[in-house]
Formats: sequence, C-alpha cells, structure tokens
Amino acid sequence: MKSNNKNIAYLKARQKAREIRGFYYNLMCYSIVIPILVFINLKFNPQFHWFWFSLVGWGTGVVFHGLSAFGRIPFMGADWEERKLREFMEKDKENKI
Repeated sequence: MKSNNKNIAYLKARQKAREIRGFYYNLMCYSIVIPILVFINLKFNPQFHWFWFSLVGWGTGVVFHGLSAFGRIPFMGADWEERKLREFMEKDKENKI
C-alpha cells in the first residue's frame, strides 16, 4: 500500500513539474516574441499599434497559465479536481450496481 501511495505522489509531483515547466516555456516565448512584434509594428506601421492585441491577448493567457500551474485559481484548484474525481467515481459506481 505504501508503494502505491509513493507512486501516486511521484506521478502527481511529476505532473505538477511538467505544468510549471510548460508555463515557463510559455513565458519565455512571450518574452521573446512580443518585443519582436512591437519592433515590427513600430518599424513598418507606426500609425496603428496592432501589437497591443497580441500583447494583451497572449499576456492574459500567460497569466492564467501561471495561475493554473501554481495552483492559484480558487474555483479550479487541486481540491476541485479531487472533488470532481470522487463525484464521477461515485456516479460510475451507482450506474454499475
């Protein structure tokens, strides 16, 4: 039983590390691409600042990705996931009996 709990804990930790790594990749790409887009926009079309659409849109996604990766979204955190898993398992159990 202890070995099974260790494996589950390891798998959860590995998944969490992958989520955080994914966030850092997203943040790194954002930090590289957005300045390039700003440069292109201001160099070739300085009358209309279209880079704001990318900056705000992708930036919002990066913020929510970070909140999700670090478990800061209150309505969809780890507790929510555990509750939903138990709920689905109970419904499945009721349907089989």
